[in-house]
Order: sequence, then structure tokens, then C-alpha cells
Amino acid sequence: MTTTSTPRRSKLHRREHQAALGFVALPVIGFLIFIAYPLVFSVYASFTKWNGLSAPVPNGFDNFVEMFGDRYFWQSMGNTVFYMIGIPIGLVLSLLLALALNRKMRGTTFFRTVYYVPVVSSLAAVAILWQWAYNGDFGLVNQVLAIFGVEGPNWLQNPDTAKPAIIIMSVWKGLGFSMLLYLAALQSVPPHLLEAASLDGASAFQKFRHIIVPLLNPVTFFLVVTSIIGGAQIFIEINIMTPTGGPEFSTASIVWYIWQKAFNYLQMGYATSMSVVLGLLVFIITAIQFRLNRRFQFSID
Repeated sequence: MTTTSTPRRSKLHRREHQAALGFVALPVIGFLIFIAYPLVFSVYASFTKWNGLSAPVPNGFDNFVEMFGDRYFWQSMGNTVFYMIGIPIGLVLSLLLALALNRKMRGTTFFRTVYYVPVVSSLAAVAILWQWAYNGDFGLVNQVLAIFGVEGPNWLQNPDTAKPAIIIMSVWKGLGFSMLLYLAALQSVPPHLLEAASLDGASAFQKFRHIIVPLLNPVTFFLVVTSIIGGAQIFIEINIMTPTGGPEFSTASIVWYIWQKAFNYLQMGYATSMSVVLGLLVFIITAIQFRLNRRFQFSID
């Protein structure tokens, strides 16, 4: 009967193993400290009365009962959903720009750079710039409208125009990022598919509808998901352009309202409960999008 002995590991092997564990431990510790613990504590704090200074006092479901009866919560949530109108507008415009810049013509590099500059610009600086442009007395937007004989409103002080004004700014800010992704996807479309479709007599629209659009579906799905997640967290534009939440609370987003409750009124427990509800809604919407995307891909195949 023969016995096999386990080979002894060398010092170098043990050191490499320890180093590997160290590299793995760093992101795990970071996840536990900066993601897992805040998430668990947020869920706990949502069931407490807490001002951020003293110890949290459990109060059961009082925060959630108050939230669902808070008209400002529902109004800010409705404003946030309204801002989502800019997502399909931005996607369509960015796709059109990508189609235009995908053609072989002079100046495409210059225009790609111009459209991408707002993406890498500071959001706070961009918001201040647009706040000046929307000024009802001397703003650039109204000056341009005056050339055509149109008297522009005081955009950010009018409840009917404040949200559309912020949507226009948000679409302009993110146009270059979506355009760049669409442009990269268009340049990866296999030329032989388009050539084969042309030989079969397909028109330009038919090639766009049945070849280009399905191949762009992964990019579109990514942009829709990230845009909805980002749109649900819109805050800086609101806080700079309309620091009081706009006229008649017309521009206040849910994140802006959470920030107001947490840091202006020190209602941390109540603000945390709203954050938990917002996080659950974003998670559910994202899960639905993933499910619908799988169905859509199946129907194309």
C-alpha cells in the first residue's frame, strides 16, 4: 500500500497566496464598508426618528405612513418622472447625430469633439451657464427668440416652462455621450449585411429598420437603463438653477426633496425612508427592463 504525501508549499508560493488574498480583501472590505453597511443602516434608519446628531429612535412605520400622505413627496416624484421625457428625445437626437457623423465627409472629427465637450464639462458650471441663458430679461435664449419676433418667458420662474427648460439642458448635456456610443455601434455594423440587403432591393429605411436598429439594441438598452437610473437621481441641475424647488414646487425632484428633508430640516429618518422607496422603485424598473430586453432579443432572433 502506497501513501501519497502532500507536497510542501514553498515560501514564495505562500507569499503569492497571501498577496492574492490581500488584493481580493481590499475590494471586499471596501464593499462591506462603503456599500453593504450603509445599505443595511439605511434600511434600519428608515424605521427611526433620527436627526443625524442624536441616536436614532425606532418609530415603526411612521415615516412611511407620513411619506405616502405627503403631497410634496408625490409632487417631487411626479416631477422626476416628468424629467424622464428627455430620455427618448435625447436618444433619438443622438442617433440622428451619429448617423450624420458616420458619413465620410469633412469636419466630422471637429463636430464629434464639439458635441462631446458638454459631457466632460462640469455639471455645476453647465447649470450656471444655462441659468444665465434662461434669464427672462437678458438671457441668450430670449435674445435669440426676439430675433424671430417671439417674446420668451422667464423660463425658470414660470411653472409651465421650468421643467421643460431643465429637460432641454439635460438633453444637451448628455447628447454627446449617447452619440458617441451610437457612432461606435454604427461603425461596427458588418458592411456585408448592408450590401446583401442592397442587392435584395432593400431601401435605406428598410436597412435601417431591419439591420441597423436590431444591431443597435444593446447600446439602446444600456443607454435607457443608465439614463433612467441617472434621471431618478437628478439633483445638481435643480439645486443650482432653481434652488427653492422652482415656482410652486414645480421643479423639485425626489432627490432634491430628500436632500432638503435630510440637511435643511434634519429629518434624516424620514429622508432615509424616501431613499429606500426610491431605491426599490429603481431596482424594480431596472429588473423589468432586463426582462423586456430578453424578450425583445428573442423576437429579433
